[in-house]
Amino acid sequence: MDKKSILFVCLGNICRSPAAEAILKRHVEERGLAGFIRVDSAGTGGWHIGELPDARMRHHAATRGYTVDSRVRRFDPATDFAAFDLIIGMDEQNIRDLRDMASTDEERAKIHRAIGYCRRFTGDTEVPDPYFDGAEGFEHVLDLLEDATGGLLDHLVGKEVVNK
Repeated sequence: MDKKSILFVCLGNICRSPAAEAILKRHVEERGLAGFIRVDSAGTGGWHIGELPDARMRHHAATRGYTVDSRVRRFDPATDFAAFDLIIGMDEQNIRDLRDMASTDEERAKIHRAIGYCRRFTGDTEVPDPYFDGAEGFEHVLDLLEDATGGLLDHLVGKEVVNK
């Protein structure tokens, strides 16, 4: 398997993208692929740079055994398009923002929807922002991200993804 680098992107890098990063890192480790897949996350906005992700997301993820502890950073088009093979946006606004930042067709081709890798949650159109939702919003996002990251990893190792 060729080495791959994956960047998850949401609005503030405080809920969805750091959770996706933590979930995929665990899948990668469990499958013995740590030397082949590098995972990171970023946000299109810069309100919380350097902080830990949202405490509610960290709590809900921890109940499932995930450690969401990466520091918040902002997406940098000058370096991130070159550094990552796949840039995975969480919702339509993230995708639009990323496409607006892309300056070449090659950069735009790296941008994908997280929901496109889901196998179980095929009726959802995006990974919604749980920031203003209660516990059920965070749990739903984690369900979606577990499904999407599993499908993404299967895609990377050559297995078919149903909803791609």
